[in-house]
Amino acid sequence: METKEIIQTMKKQGYSFIGNHAAVKICLWTKKSLIDSGVCYKEQFYGIKSHLCCQMTPWLGCENKCIHCWRAVELDFNKIIDKNKIKNPKEIIDECIKAQRKLLTGFKGFEKTNMKKYKEAQEPMQFAISLSGEPTMYEDIGEIIEELRKRGKTSFLVTNGLYPEKLKELAKKNQLPTQLYISVNAPNEELYEKIHRSSKKDAWKRLNESLELMEKLSGKRTVFRINLIKDYNMVFPEKYAEMIKKANPMFVELKAFMSVGFARERIPYEKMPFHEDIADFSKKILKFLPEYKHLDEKKESRVVLLGKDKRDMKIKEI
Repeated sequence: METKEIIQTMKKQGYSFIGNHAAVKICLWTKKSLIDSGVCYKEQFYGIKSHLCCQMTPWLGCENKCIHCWRAVELDFNKIIDKNKIKNPKEIIDECIKAQRKLLTGFKGFEKTNMKKYKEAQEPMQFAISLSGEPTMYEDIGEIIEELRKRGKTSFLVTNGLYPEKLKELAKKNQLPTQLYISVNAPNEELYEKIHRSSKKDAWKRLNESLELMEKLSGKRTVFRINLIKDYNMVFPEKYAEMIKKANPMFVELKAFMSVGFARERIPYEKMPFHEDIADFSKKILKFLPEYKHLDEKKESRVVLLGKDKRDMKIKEI
């Protein structure tokens, strides 16, 4: 697909672009919550409200081209982003909120909409910085998190771990998000290269440096996240366990690969694990993690949560 075709496809999929380096997209669970037909597993696990969540990214570019990614990894946004027209953190947040309101307009006249939730949704209180690309490539990501905190909003930052120096900077400047995720989708370097197809030759080394840094964030809300693909990376549970021990996260999320978006063109539908597959694999990993236990799961999302203490699950403060 050509650049224009990919951009048009993304717009049809519901993306709203902020300049040419950031974007917003309404999550399926935000939509479901607005009509009282379900909530995201993150609401069930951590207490954030699905109808108040803004799914966004400050940076559409990424150094990886993961085969399971539902984003348009075929388009190298790093090459088309105009570095002279980068929006500042406050602009990004304000424009994301404005775009979110516009994307939700259709719910105002829908008879099934919970109007109380709809009115509340005009001011999102949770920012899922995970929509597309690699958010830590945005130079002022720390300022975005800091500004969200000032506004009384929570933030979940999902990173591929390729920039440990940026994570170190966030920790040093007290700019860590409410919850920090590192995506780890392979138990060894060989599978990592096949799945992530990174342009960085030292990607595996960088990921492990980020995991070592996560271990130093004791007491912070940290998540080791695994996207599992049947017949691809649901192997070597003991190796995943070793990496988890290295990172010492507060939580481990095991999530099924979902055949949606652009991922449908790379991986067959039948490689999407069932919830039972995820639950079984989580048990295999737990055999090597005596400090962790099963905390919760959500069958509709095909996700299992592991952790050390169930009392840590709900977010108590920003």
